[in-house]
Amino acid sequence: MSSAAAQALPAVLDRIDADLDTSLDRLFDLLKIQSISTDPAYKQQCRGAAESVAKDLDGIGFEANLRPTDGHPVVVAKSGNGRRDGAPRVLFYGHYDVQPVDPLNLWETPPFDPRIATAPDGRKMIVARGASDDKGQLMTFVETCRAFKAVTGELPLSITMMIEGEEECGSNHLFGFLKDNAAELRQDLALVCDTSMWDARTPAITTSLRGLVYEEIRVTCADRDLHSGIFGGAAQNPLRVLARILGALHDKNGRVTIPGFYGGVKELPAAVKADLQRLKLSAKEFLGGVGLKEPAGEKNRMLIEQITTRPTAEINGLVGGYTGDGAKTVIPSQAIAKVSFRLVAGQDPKTIRDGFRAFVRARLPADAKVAFTNFGMAPAIALPFDNPALARSREALSAEWGRKAVTVGEGGSIPIVADFKRVLGMDTILVGFALDDDRVHSPNEKYDLTSFHKGTRSWARILAALAG
Repeated sequence: MSSAAAQALPAVLDRIDADLDTSLDRLFDLLKIQSISTDPAYKQQCRGAAESVAKDLDGIGFEANLRPTDGHPVVVAKSGNGRRDGAPRVLFYGHYDVQPVDPLNLWETPPFDPRIATAPDGRKMIVARGASDDKGQLMTFVETCRAFKAVTGELPLSITMMIEGEEECGSNHLFGFLKDNAAELRQDLALVCDTSMWDARTPAITTSLRGLVYEEIRVTCADRDLHSGIFGGAAQNPLRVLARILGALHDKNGRVTIPGFYGGVKELPAAVKADLQRLKLSAKEFLGGVGLKEPAGEKNRMLIEQITTRPTAEINGLVGGYTGDGAKTVIPSQAIAKVSFRLVAGQDPKTIRDGFRAFVRARLPADAKVAFTNFGMAPAIALPFDNPALARSREALSAEWGRKAVTVGEGGSIPIVADFKRVLGMDTILVGFALDDDRVHSPNEKYDLTSFHKGTRSWARILAALAG
């Protein structure tokens, strides 16, 4: 760590502690804005949230402005710091939009009237829509910048912020915005605070995000629905065709059988695998809460590997024929399945899509035709384990929480992070302080007060460490 950052850090942490109440007031002001991005009725509120974020960043010395898109505006803010020897220039990403609040009747208090509540176990919680996803997380980083500016008059790094307003409805306009403004937004490292801790006491850095291929398969046989008493036994049934094909996607050990599916998939480093083993995630702990007992993935893999660092194939829907009440003896003309693949680093989405389509076509009988529709393709991203920013961030988190920060993959996808690498050439450090019980996207969303407070302190340590 640079001597200036090291010397300033204790005072910055003290400032964060002393400023906790007023930082909560600022967060509450943002939480009161009904920035529901997917509903056009809230367009002005979304703009209001963007203006609020920009005004706040202006107030702590950023040059902030709203950039128009065909949807909600993007806030771009620059610290004005030049490049510093040995310190990366960083792009921080977050979002000011939130999910709809339905069903409203399940909220204990109004969703945009933030409050501090006490959990049954005594934890203090910030309760409001957006408290965890992502306004509370966003403000941990903003409050860190505020504390550095108050104590030292400057930031330890050159920081650009890009805060969008459409994450909750697909970020449809952000990808084009990123490409159009690549020269301006390209820095040395991206930082994202929209992920989770391992548990309430153990911080985590997300080192990989799985990619996605989502396909719809439509199998057609006869030119109309048929009476099964007349045609049964002779006519090809598309539901039977699809069932046979989909049933062949996995072998008895849970491995995907598409030729070449695992091409490019690498084993985890031994040290990383040992860290995952030490987490001791059990089937009872992970599956018990949803009424299941046994992991259904690859049999020679730990449960935590199955859900974070291994590729998957899942059938998300299967429709055809008569599905109403009562009986109708019919052989359908068509059957439809929806299948998604979660990808890991080394897998190419187009290769996986083409391999799956070839797999289906090779198993089609006579009198069966198939049509495919793709609903999404995104590559996986993985942070190199030898990235020095990862080691420094991990040490900083461990110092704040008093426990070794774990490095884990996340099963979901954040497509814009892949574009940070593909378009801007940047690796991303994903650090978040959400918890599994935050009720994200659900009524009574909350963010632990400790997550907000120690999350802010954590970012101060991380920025100081990266400055070295």
